[in-house]
Amino acid sequence: MQRIKTLGGFSFFLIIGGLVILIGVMSFSSQFYYLFGQVNEQEVGIQFRNNQIYNIVGPGVYSDFGFFVDIQTISTQAIPFSVRDEEIITKDKQRLGVVVSGDIFRPNVSQKDVLQRFWSQYRLVYVDDELARNRVIDLTRQSMKVCVGERTFDDSIVGNARDALRSCIDEELSELARNYGLDIQNVVVPEVILSPAVQTALDAIVQSRLETEKAAQDALKANAQAKAEQAKQEGQIRVEQSRIQEQAKQQTILAKLEQEKIQAQKVVIEAERANELAKVEAEKAIILAQKSNDLLAAQQDLAINKALAEAAVEKAKAEYASQTILAQLYVTYPEYWQLQLAKTNADALKATDKIFFTPEGTIPNLIFTSPNVLPTINTESVVQPLKP
Repeated sequence: MQRIKTLGGFSFFLIIGGLVILIGVMSFSSQFYYLFGQVNEQEVGIQFRNNQIYNIVGPGVYSDFGFFVDIQTISTQAIPFSVRDEEIITKDKQRLGVVVSGDIFRPNVSQKDVLQRFWSQYRLVYVDDELARNRVIDLTRQSMKVCVGERTFDDSIVGNARDALRSCIDEELSELARNYGLDIQNVVVPEVILSPAVQTALDAIVQSRLETEKAAQDALKANAQAKAEQAKQEGQIRVEQSRIQEQAKQQTILAKLEQEKIQAQKVVIEAERANELAKVEAEKAIILAQKSNDLLAAQQDLAINKALAEAAVEKAKAEYASQTILAQLYVTYPEYWQLQLAKTNADALKATDKIFFTPEGTIPNLIFTSPNVLPTINTESVVQPLKP
C-alpha cells in the first residue's frame, strides 16, 4: 500500500514536470515559426527574421519558419486628433486661441522604405494610437504657435486670413510629422478663440464706432434743423429780402458747383488723355518690337536662303563635275568623241535588228513573196566594228 502511494506521487510529479517542460519547449519553439498569421484590411504586416525586418506585406494570411521569426501588424486607419490652445501670442502682442483638428495616417504598404527607416525609433508610435495622437498634438501646438506668432491679430482672424493660417499650420505640422514617418491630412481650423478681455475690447471698438457714426448723423441733423429754423425766422422777418439773398446764395452755390464740375471734367479729360498717350506709346512699342522681330526674321531667312543657295551651287558643281570634265575631254580630243559615237551606234544594234539601206530621198518597199516568208537582212554584214 505504501509502495502504491509512492508510485502515485512519483507519477504526479512526473506529469507536472512533463507539462512544464512541454510548455517551455513550446514557448521556446514559437520563436522559430508562426502559422496563419493574419493581416486584416486597413493593416500592414511586418515580417521579422533574426529580429530584423525582412518584408512588409498587405492584407492576407502568412506563415514562416526560421530563426526568431515573427509577424506584427500596424493599423493604417486614420487617427483623428483635435488641439485647443487658448494662450497664443500674435505678432502684435495680442492673445489668441486656436482650435485645430485633422487626421493622422501611419505608413502603408506602399511606404515600405519609411517603415524600415523609422520602425526601430518610433515602433510605439506605430502600434499605439494614443501615443501617436499625443505626439501629433504636441507637434500641432508648436505649429500653431509658430504660425500665429508670425501674424498680427487681424491677419489671424479676419476674412481670408483664417484660411492662410490653416495652410500655414498644415504645412508646418506635416513637415514636423514627416520626421516620424507620419502623414497629416484634413487639417482644419474650426474655431478661433478670443479671450473675454479681447472680446470686450472688440465690442467696445465696435460700439465706439457706432456711437461716433451716430453722433455725426445727429450733428448733421441738428445742423440741418438749425439752418431750417434760421431760414424760417429770416423769412418771417424779411421775407422779400431773404428771398433775394437766398436766390443769390443759391446761384453762387450753383456756380461753384458748376465750376467744380468743370474742374472734375477737366481732370477726367486729362486722365483719359494720359491713358490714350500711354496706350499709343505702348502700341508704338509693340509695333517697333514687331518690326524688329520681322526684320530679324527676314535677316535670318536671307542668311538661311543664301546658305542654301551656296550649298546648292556646291552640290551642282559636285554633281556636274564629271560631266564637265568629260565635255572638256571631247572638245580637246574630237577623235575620242568620234570613237564614243561609233561605239554607241554599234552598241545600239543587235543581232536580231533589221536594217534597210535605200538611196537618199526614197522610201523603202517590202515585198512579201509568200505569206509564210519574211524578208530579212543580215546586219552582221552591214555593221562592222570600228578598228582601233
